[in-house]
Amino acid sequence: MSLGIRVSGRIGRPVADVFDAVVNPKKLSSYFTTIGGASAPLVQGTTVTWWKDAPVAVVELVPESRIVFRWDGGTAEDKTRYKTLVEMNFKPLEDGGTLVTIAENGWREDEAGRRGTYLNCEGWTQMLCSMKAFVEYGINLREGMYLSEMKGEPASAPDV
Repeated sequence: MSLGIRVSGRIGRPVADVFDAVVNPKKLSSYFTTIGGASAPLVQGTTVTWWKDAPVAVVELVPESRIVFRWDGGTAEDKTRYKTLVEMNFKPLEDGGTLVTIAENGWREDEAGRRGTYLNCEGWTQMLCSMKAFVEYGINLREGMYLSEMKGEPASAPDV
C-alpha cells in the first residue's frame, strides 16, 4: 500500500475554460508554474517540463474531463526522487461552474513519504486557489507569495 492525497474545489467557470487553464502552458504559467513556466501543452503520451526542471509525463488526457500524469513527486529518505501519479478530474456543475478534484498517489509509507503527502497536499490546495483566482478574476496569487519565487527560484519546502 502507498500513501496518497486528494483535494477538490469549485471554479466558477465552464469546464472548457478550467481545463484549458491546466493544459495551456501560457495560462498554467500565469498562476502555477510561474518560475520557468510550462514547456508545452499537455498532450497524452508526451512529457513536458514544469518549473524549468520538473518532467511531467502525460499518461492520459480526456478533453474537458481528465488529466493523468506521472512526475517526481516523491523523495525517498536517501533524497532520491521517485514517481507519483497525479489525477485531475473536471466535473461540470449545474450552476455553470466546475468541480476540480486532484489526487496524487504513490508515496512510500515512511517518514519522507508522509512529509511528501503533506507538502504536496498543501501545494495542490494552493494550486486550486491560484487557479480559481486566475480563471475567475485574472489574478496571480503566487506573485509575491513565496520568498524563493521572488528570488527567481521555484517554490520548495525550506528544508528539502
